[in-house]
Amino acid sequence: MVIHFTEGPHIRRPTDSSSIMKSLIRVIFIFIILVGFGLFYKVHLTLFSNHQNEPAIQPFFIPNIKAPNNEAPNNEATREIRPEEILHQGNGIFFIETTDRMEPPHVVMCAVESAARIYPTRPIAFFMKGLPKINTVEDENKAKIKFPSFSSYDNIYLFPLKLEEIFSNTPLLPWYKKVNTNNENDWTKVSSDASRLALIWKYGGIYMDTDIISVRPIPLKNFVAAESNDIYSNSVFGSLPHHSFTSKGMEDFVQNYNGAILGHQGPDLFARILKKFFCALPGFKYTEDVRCGNITLTNPDRFYPIAGPSWKKFYEVLDEYRPFPSSYALHLFDHANQGQYNLVPGSKTMVDHLYRQYCPYTYVTVLLKNRSSH
Repeated sequence: MVIHFTEGPHIRRPTDSSSIMKSLIRVIFIFIILVGFGLFYKVHLTLFSNHQNEPAIQPFFIPNIKAPNNEAPNNEATREIRPEEILHQGNGIFFIETTDRMEPPHVVMCAVESAARIYPTRPIAFFMKGLPKINTVEDENKAKIKFPSFSSYDNIYLFPLKLEEIFSNTPLLPWYKKVNTNNENDWTKVSSDASRLALIWKYGGIYMDTDIISVRPIPLKNFVAAESNDIYSNSVFGSLPHHSFTSKGMEDFVQNYNGAILGHQGPDLFARILKKFFCALPGFKYTEDVRCGNITLTNPDRFYPIAGPSWKKFYEVLDEYRPFPSSYALHLFDHANQGQYNLVPGSKTMVDHLYRQYCPYTYVTVLLKNRSSH
């Protein structure tokens, strides 16, 4: 700001020091505002222009995210990377994709991203059947290029889903070698039911289906999620490595195998194991969790505040979004949706609020894709 002094009867020079100081403060204040707007504009311009390669949001803009850096040093790039190395502490978060698809729907991306944000210090392991073999950090970084939403999260790890390796040293391996997959009604579901048991038994941690959005950390180590008073879900559960629950689960999976009955190898199996070895399944009176032997049965509000038959509520427009204070995660029941309803950014539906808050990179990817198609 330049101050011009003009001679005249109504204008006088600001000769006192306080007036000069006020002018200087105004200049500094305007400068700070301009710099602030410039930074804000730069961040948003970068976010919307560079999404095709990397989500380039700076670390201060979204917490728990590091700026992407795919150029690892040579010694780091060639370092061997194996599930045993990443998951040895028993605190991994597991997702599984048992089809060959390498372009998962955005609900899958949101599930994985939300877990990476809610559990920033824990490894998020996504096992995908369609992935090529990954041996080194360089292989891992190349695989992540296909999933821009993951690139800025250094706690997401992609691994190929190799069933024989996953089932090795478990009761599931002899069953796997004998089963005729061509005769199975839904091999993708059955193999997923088996894989989650084997992975949690081997490594310990938490398994989640790829349509579960994490909203706050689960403070439990050994737990099974109740969907209602009489349905115990295998869509999300956790245990320590080599826990008796997953061990008994694998044994029952093989001994009582019947892939033709929906849920027999999943929720029904969980109910059988709990009743036979842990407790009489007392049910829930209020909103508390209950103990079942050395397993915690979580109240339905923890993961199913919106029950399966009411899943369309996720896509209803809300006058005001109210969070779920008792919930650790929300199951969107994408298998029931089957593409009928989709996220529409800015629609103010519940799913719009969830994506925007818990998986912002996925949200922006969907937003930009929708804009480019119009």
